Amino acid sequence: MLRTFLIAGFAVLALAACSKRTRPPGGDDICWHVAPQTDGTLKFNKLKAGVPDLEHCAAELESMRVRFLRLGGSQREVVGAFKGNFIFVERRGIFTAPSLEEHRYLAMVRTGDGRLAVPGAMPRAPEPAAPAQ
Repeated sequence: MLRTFLIAGFAVLALAACSKRTRPPGGDDICWHVAPQTDGTLKFNKLKAGVPDLEHCAAELESMRVRFLRLGGSQREVVGAFKGNFIFVERRGIFTAPSLEEHRYLAMVRTGDGRLAVPGAMPRAPEPAAPAQ
């Protein structure tokens, strides 16, 4: 009985590993804006070339999002891609994932004034001193 359960468990894991994943284009130093289409596909629009890293691509996506909002748009969240990773610009911060179906990881957080910063880069308030005994 245990053997059957183990075989079934490994079969489920093998099928999950083979499931189709939506991957973004690679492209050296190209920041992409990802636009979902009505037929369920994704359109990758080149936003900027010569982008040095993910943080700069996220800044370009954030800048695009703010410009569209100022023009009267209502899109509060933007999806982009950089070097084979998706970038999700959300209200809470910037998240990244290797595919649309995988878990998103925090890449940048919003500071108190709305700017973006790498987690842990902002100085922390000093701890209150312990009372003398």
